[in-house]
Amino acid sequence: MSGFETVPEQHEAKRLLAAALQEGPAHAYLFHGPAGVGKRELARRFAAELLGDHARVERGSHPDLYLLEPLGEQIRIDDVRELRRDLHMRPFEAERRVYLVFGADSLNEDAADALLKDLEEPPPYAVVVLVAERLGPLPETIRSRCQLVPFRRLSEPALRKAIHEHAPQLGEDELTTLARVAGGRLGRALQLLDEAAARRRGALIGVARAVYADPAFEPADGAEALLAGIAERGTEAREAAEVQVESLELTGRDAEQRVRRAQRGAEREELLALLEELESWYRDLIVVAAGAEAAAVHVDRLAELRMDATLERMHAAEDACELVRAAWREAEELQVSTPLALEALLVRLRAELGMTAAVA
Repeated sequence: MSGFETVPEQHEAKRLLAAALQEGPAHAYLFHGPAGVGKRELARRFAAELLGDHARVERGSHPDLYLLEPLGEQIRIDDVRELRRDLHMRPFEAERRVYLVFGADSLNEDAADALLKDLEEPPPYAVVVLVAERLGPLPETIRSRCQLVPFRRLSEPALRKAIHEHAPQLGEDELTTLARVAGGRLGRALQLLDEAAARRRGALIGVARAVYADPAFEPADGAEALLAGIAERGTEAREAAEVQVESLELTGRDAEQRVRRAQRGAEREELLALLEELESWYRDLIVVAAGAEAAAVHVDRLAELRMDATLERMHAAEDACELVRAAWREAEELQVSTPLALEALLVRLRAELGMTAAVA
């Protein structure tokens, strides 16, 4: 189990994988759960245990390790055909070959059908590990041929510990806030430590308060401020991806698709995270007004919350939470126009919260 210790919690996943190492692995696994909770890292650790070479697996250079992830928005049939050709090559060094398919929930229909053929009758030396955030997009025929390995959101103590290890200078209130804002996702928690992320979070809270506290608030201006943060996060991801494709010596269409996907993925994640925190701010208005400060997410902003959280505002804040949750569901499930969606949400929030019990 030593190879799994760097991944916090995920006890059920670790138990299943430890049993696989002891008893012999199944031919296919499907790691599923939220982003940022350790699926990728544990998949690599599992591959390293199977192949017996942690260093080369970590570098992605082991000859019996095959990595596949979408370059564009989807994993396409040509990508799976290339994997299938490799799948029928016998191991070079180890006793088996391991195939890690990241972003498996982005397999398009043709690619999923092609992969299914080898999941039905895989070579005895092959272990295929699919990694996905959502089970829904994957056909039942694929899900039923894999051993499911569930991943959960991390507990607040686990997040606090991980954040403290990366940023020991933070105070208790900041630790608690970041752990709660991250919503059980270590990846998000560590991202929030970045100075630019802290700036974006401050701008978001400014908009959240202005909705009910600023007589001159304009939804279009609020949406523009939030969109600037989303664009900034996309630019960061694009620049990181450009460095990565250069190190991988990708060129042309493959490089362009990987960079574009990284940027779009980061922008979508930022939008969803933004909506989650917006909802949690209005929820904090309710819990603080009700005298339940210990349950607040934004404990580093309690002074502002105490000023804003009035009994007169509680009902409107409840409705505001539901409006934001509905917007999150639309953003998560549908292809929406982010600028229009954000402005429309802020218009609804302004109408709901208005100037009720405005800040003195």
